[in-house]
Amino acid sequence: MNLWFRLLWLALTAAWRPAIGTETDVGRLEFRVVPSDLDLSLHMNNGRYLTIMDLGRLDYLARTGLWRAVRRHRWTPIASAISIRYRRELRPFDRYRLETRLVYWAEASVVMEQVFVLLTGPHKGQVAARAMFKGGIYSRGERSFIDIARLMAEIGVRASSPAMSPEVEAFLKADGALKIGAAQYTLSDG
Repeated sequence: MNLWFRLLWLALTAAWRPAIGTETDVGRLEFRVVPSDLDLSLHMNNGRYLTIMDLGRLDYLARTGLWRAVRRHRWTPIASAISIRYRRELRPFDRYRLETRLVYWAEASVVMEQVFVLLTGPHKGQVAARAMFKGGIYSRGERSFIDIARLMAEIGVRASSPAMSPEVEAFLKADGALKIGAAQYTLSDG
């Protein structure tokens, strides 16, 4: 199934999936590895994981109700960092579940955890991959990222961020180091 068909399926079925109402809710989507997902090693291509993760985050936005505000204000979701750890390969026609949850937020960015869980085969129930994502919602009109408190208010949620776990802290520290390194590379390059 082409990714456009998966996106269309996601859009058409969003109304029938349960709403995500709090920061502790988990978005779950089930997929099957199809031939167009495969690389030359005949397992799911590394880049395809990232694309499927996009679908999980779009589903999360839709099911929290934030997507309506994003469209109304003409905001744009932006990814700024992703780290993924592969544990088990996803082979042709394996069924798997993508779990997406919000694990931390501060100022104008969120950190989400996305986990691929095998649903078939000898490793059923095991994690195939786990990723951390950092991003935010950008306003081109305001030329800035939207504060998370404002985003939460758009969907009627008044919650404090969960405590920063050691994994989130390490992820954000690595992202900060890469950001500094990228700035130095750009300055010395030219």
